[in-house]
Amino acid sequence: MSSLKGKTLLVTGASSGIGRALCELLADREANIIGVTRHAASLPENVSPIVADLTQRDEVSQIFQNLGKIDMLINCAGVAYLSRIIDGNPADWEEMWRVNVMALSLCCQLSLKHFPANAGRIVNVSSMSGHRVPPTGGFYAPTKFAVRAITDALRSELKAAGSAVQVACVSPGFVDTPLLEQYFRGREETLIQTKAAIRMLDPHDVAWAILCILEAPPHVEIGDILMRSSGQHL
Repeated sequence: MSSLKGKTLLVTGASSGIGRALCELLADREANIIGVTRHAASLPENVSPIVADLTQRDEVSQIFQNLGKIDMLINCAGVAYLSRIIDGNPADWEEMWRVNVMALSLCCQLSLKHFPANAGRIVNVSSMSGHRVPPTGGFYAPTKFAVRAITDALRSELKAAGSAVQVACVSPGFVDTPLLEQYFRGREETLIQTKAAIRMLDPHDVAWAILCILEAPPHVEIGDILMRSSGQHL
């Protein structure tokens, strides 16, 4: 029997990509799943929806206003645009910062009030682009470096406060999700060539890694899982 049976987990970005794949695996483990999304109709079955636009701070706060006890938070929501520092669109920068950094941070902060006493786990989906800046990293990579720093800072603060809440990251390389279509916007031929050249990770591959963290024994704390397709070299 899974250790997640009967646990309540809050998943952002739950209607597509890694978030949706995770919800499907959690349902198999008989967990209670609350999915944050802008598109409730796209959620998997057995997921309780919360509709919110994570670019809006007030809507992020509203997620938690009527929320009961949760056992774990998994921040899967993310935005990825190829937007260079030298000539990128600041509107793209702002959207990535609001979702990838600000909304994630606020969800981490507010979730702490809903965890059981001195327990709980948080998993933030980062990226290999948070460990090195690829040639096309642009403004996206700095947001993922920020996710790593936020995760480490939160872990240190919790330990200093005597809390047993654990915080982790999962940092995948290319994953075949709708996020890629955002990232390769205007470079669709490059995306086709990239998919032909390497077998990318499937969203369920990353969801499996997240489960490794969620199902680890309480005395086991995993800081970060770096993962890429065996065909991806960087």
